[in-house]
Amino acid sequence: MEIKTYLNKQRLVIEDALQQYMLKTDMEHVAFAHHIEAMRYSLFAGGKRIRPILCLAAGQAIGKRPDPDTDLLPIACALECIHTYSLIHDDLPAMDNDDLRRGKPTNHTLFGEAGAILAGDGLLTWTFDLLSNNGQNTLSPGQQLKIIHLIARAAGSLGMVGGQALDIDNENKEFPFETLRVIHRSKTGALITASILAGAIAAGADQTQQEALSRYGEQIGLAFQIVDDLLNVTGTTEQLGKTAGSDATRGKATYPAFFGIDATRQKARTAVEEAQKALGLFDEKADPLRAIAQYIHTRSH
Repeated sequence: MEIKTYLNKQRLVIEDALQQYMLKTDMEHVAFAHHIEAMRYSLFAGGKRIRPILCLAAGQAIGKRPDPDTDLLPIACALECIHTYSLIHDDLPAMDNDDLRRGKPTNHTLFGEAGAILAGDGLLTWTFDLLSNNGQNTLSPGQQLKIIHLIARAAGSLGMVGGQALDIDNENKEFPFETLRVIHRSKTGALITASILAGAIAAGADQTQQEALSRYGEQIGLAFQIVDDLLNVTGTTEQLGKTAGSDATRGKATYPAFFGIDATRQKARTAVEEAQKALGLFDEKADPLRAIAQYIHTRSH
């Protein structure tokens, strides 16, 4: 399949759904207009929408029709809200102190630190409003509860937040490679895997299918972070939409720092190959997942 055409089509589906489900600065919410504007600024500042697209693709692999329905779209949008909140907070002066994100000024440079913190908080909590709104889906209570628990675990202290804390704690320190593996698995891989499993659970995946998709998610999450590490070394600020070389400046350990450029590229290829193997029990309905794995390996930003 032509992966760029597919990703662009699905990105537009997600954009439309985000416009539908996201709070608006209208008369009903006028008292909170500045806060909602800050949330919307980062949410609609661009991005590949990989996590929600993976959610939809996993649902399709299980047998959902290619055009997503109301069971999958609120979940997909919730995942993008979590991801965007994490980027807003990552960019704060107390963390990575970045001025650029997706080629645009970061949230705190426009809305101030307090405004950015609250925008992130708002997006995180709106996530669970979307996931728990029974009027927006036909999921069983068991499916809905499992998806909420899965995403909460992946986003919190045992997943993305914990990975970010470990990453910050180890800046400008020497530490073993196993620590880097934990950082990547928690900070990046956990939410990517949860995105895939959430779509699969909503589509009615059985335990065997969930286990296979979990292995797939772990491997593409690893590949995604390895490629991010590579691009931070080899890319330009213009290509990346954020400051190139920032990992070295902040004293972060990365795959290239441990293994060098060539060996790191091989590790990314190996992770993608393992991801492809994990999809062996699925038919052609999983081709988008196969193509996304390859895209993650070859992307330039």
